[in-house]
Amino acid sequence: GNPSPATAEALCVGVPAAGLALCGVPLGISAMGFKASGIAAGSMAAKMMSAAAIANNGGVAAGSTVAVLQSIGAAGLSAGAKIGLSSTLGWLAGIVGAKWF
Repeated sequence: GNPSPATAEALCVGVPAAGLALCGVPLGISAMGFKASGIAAGSMAAKMMSAAAIANNGGVAAGSTVAVLQSIGAAGLSAGAKIGLSSTLGWLAGIVGAKWF
C-alpha cells in the first residue's frame, strides 16, 4: 500500500539529507582549503597542517585528520565513504523528519 504520512515525510527529509552529505562534505572540505592541487595557502587547512607538522616533528602523520581531509580534498570521497554517508545520514535524517513532521 501507500506509505504512511510519517514515512513519506521522513523520506522527503532523509533522501535530500543523504544527497547533501554526499555533495556537502566534499564542498565543506574544499572550503576549508583542502584542494585537488594541495592545501591552499592561508586557509584553515594550512593552519591545521602547520599545527600537525609542529606536533609531529615536521611531518604530517599518515592517517591523521589532516592527511585524511587532504586525501578527500584531492580525490573526493571513496565509493565506500559515499555509501556509508548516505546509509547513515539518510537513515538518521529520516528519523528526524519523522519526529519533526
